[in-house]
Amino acid sequence: MECSVNQPYPPIKVERQNKEYAHLLLNDYAGIVSELSAITQYSYQHFLKFNVNTEVAQTLAMIAQVEMRHLELLGKTIKLLGAEPQFIYPLKENLKFWNSSFVDYNPDLIEMLENDILIEEQAIKNYQKDLTIINDKYIKALIERIILDEEKHLECFTILLHNLLTNS
Repeated sequence: MECSVNQPYPPIKVERQNKEYAHLLLNDYAGIVSELSAITQYSYQHFLKFNVNTEVAQTLAMIAQVEMRHLELLGKTIKLLGAEPQFIYPLKENLKFWNSSFVDYNPDLIEMLENDILIEEQAIKNYQKDLTIINDKYIKALIERIILDEEKHLECFTILLHNLLTNS
């Protein structure tokens, strides 16, 4: 199953440094629902299910790799915006460190996929919100491209869940 869009990512550029935009992107980079959380969660799920359901495990691994690419793109963009791409996220007036409690460790395969669907839906909403705030054509292009992948991930998880439910 193909779980990324066959379209190039735009070049990593910004119109100018902007720490407000960097702080917004830190949420997508390393917040509770973020690229770092997705990489960690999907990797954990892959390790958990590699010998139980090969199709699910391989799909999780592929999606985690796409999320790693997103993490790289966001990290470079955050740096260009004038902030450090640390694994932190803004919470109210403070910056908090990412932590592994953001990963859902539920081993039930159906509940796992249901949660992955919710995560992808929330990630898309977060990126769409960013698009309403950020006024930088380069960052908008990057976010729009990332959303395409997230929508594809949502489709992949939905198909996997449907297949599990109909074959049970």
